[in-house]
Amino acid sequence: MLIDLRSDTVTRPTPTMLQAMMQAPTGDDVFGEDPTVNELEAMAATMFGKEAALYCPSGTMSNQIAIKVHTQPGDEVICDFSAHVYQFEGGGIAFNSGAQVHLLHGDRGRFTAEQVAAAINNPEDVHKAHTSLVCVENTSNRGGGSCYNLHEISKIRNVCDERGLKLHLDGARLFNAMVANNESPVKYGELFHTISICLNKGLGCPIGSILLGSADFIKRSRRVRKVFGGGMRQAGIMAASGIYALHHHVSRLAEDHQHARDIAAALGQKEFTAAVLPVETNIIIFETRAPFQPAAITAKLKEHGILAIPFSPTQIRMVLHLDITTEMVQQVIAVIEKL
Repeated sequence: MLIDLRSDTVTRPTPTMLQAMMQAPTGDDVFGEDPTVNELEAMAATMFGKEAALYCPSGTMSNQIAIKVHTQPGDEVICDFSAHVYQFEGGGIAFNSGAQVHLLHGDRGRFTAEQVAAAINNPEDVHKAHTSLVCVENTSNRGGGSCYNLHEISKIRNVCDERGLKLHLDGARLFNAMVANNESPVKYGELFHTISICLNKGLGCPIGSILLGSADFIKRSRRVRKVFGGGMRQAGIMAASGIYALHHHVSRLAEDHQHARDIAAALGQKEFTAAVLPVETNIIIFETRAPFQPAAITAKLKEHGILAIPFSPTQIRMVLHLDITTEMVQQVIAVIEKL
């Protein structure tokens, strides 16, 4: 039996989620006629206090749609150097939107309002790109699942309002942050102009992301989704998994967080571990100590049926998720202790 800790994207639908999917009424979503998609979009918009929502195949698409709608070619987008929208979306900011990025060096993926203010170009200077958008990632993947402080986000929003910028949230693992810190989705809806939330990570859906914003923003986003090839037909079969997950898979994320802390504690005792990033949610990133190499350690783990990812020349990532039981975690710890 493999214990797959490579990502929380590897989860498979539970039997009850599959049942909900098979029973879902469907229609043509491009015509706006899929009742299950419409229900999911309305449910998510209400949850976050937004006017409207758009169901998309992936988080990369929902992020890229948001950036496209918020910017014009030649604009500049502010984000952290480790941000998913910059590192892992195929150069989409340049390819899709013709925009460039201003990279900030934050603390485990989290930057400050002061850093944002200092990075905004003078709109009167024709030599400079027009700064139009700030992208926040919460939780931060490369930051080891680190969470933003809502007070700092509020300060960033104030800077954006003062300088005429939009604020977008890449909330691929936002529910992990909200569960870890007992936060309200409505509060996030108040702080961000637009939000992307993934259903296909910690919530355990096979596919899907939701983009949230004003009614006008979502109307424009629906056109961009079509241009990007994201128009779907009888998508209610998949949207039903999202409805099920929002009802049943949110509070259980706390289990993943505890499992991550348990494994991180075992890793911290090993000679091959130089340091473990603070574990706030479901992601573990640890630094290896020379001469131990991430590829060699992950290969040894694989011999024991445990899959992890070499995340950099000196780092390994493990991600806890719906398909990992407490018994599996105990087995992982036992293997680590013997390595």
